[in-house]
Amino acid sequence: MKKVSILLAEDDPNLGQLLKNYLTLKEYEPTLVTDGAQALKLFRKDKFTLCLLDVMMPEMDGFTLAKEIRALDPNIPVIFLTAKNLKQDVIEGFKSGADDYITKPFSMEELVYRIEAILRRSTKRESEAPMDHYNIGEFTFDVSKQMLTFKGQSQKLTTKESELLELLCRNRNQVLERNFALKSIWIDDNYFNARSMDVYITKLRKYLSKDSKIEILNIHGKGYKLLC
Repeated sequence: MKKVSILLAEDDPNLGQLLKNYLTLKEYEPTLVTDGAQALKLFRKDKFTLCLLDVMMPEMDGFTLAKEIRALDPNIPVIFLTAKNLKQDVIEGFKSGADDYITKPFSMEELVYRIEAILRRSTKRESEAPMDHYNIGEFTFDVSKQMLTFKGQSQKLTTKESELLELLCRNRNQVLERNFALKSIWIDDNYFNARSMDVYITKLRKYLSKDSKIEILNIHGKGYKLLC
């Protein structure tokens, strides 16, 4: 199997080398550069599976770099590595095209977990076409109208209920990772947003309870799974 090639842009030489060595040990194929301009030049030349980008870099910052990379390849996964964790920085990161955002200091194990999660989602997206309707047991879910229908009776969903149910449907019978759902819908995976998502999960369970064959399971330490 071909190794996952990673463009690693990190201006701290010690951290960069540490990351490169660890990712190599985990059988990835990282290429380390120390500034944004060099990273963009390399991206134009070589083929990569995923990008790990520091935000504060000389020549070109990570946000600008991500926008340039997205212009060349809209689908390549991007993870920001940064010490900046203010809400506006997180939002700016996602606007720049990030799939995930990990703040320093972080554990190497967490980074690898996030890389693996994003690669799974990326592979799944490539094989899926967007859907306007989902059949969930005896329910029909109209995504554009945000309408959940059961035997002729319809329930209008809120925007966040609809977005969360769509993510569950796209990942049915598989784990919907909690962190991914939070960042996809709420942008920020803080404690309060996590509690808010739990409330919406409870509401969706109530709506879907009319069909006893449908379950939304809590997968401890990971997320949720829609069974139907």
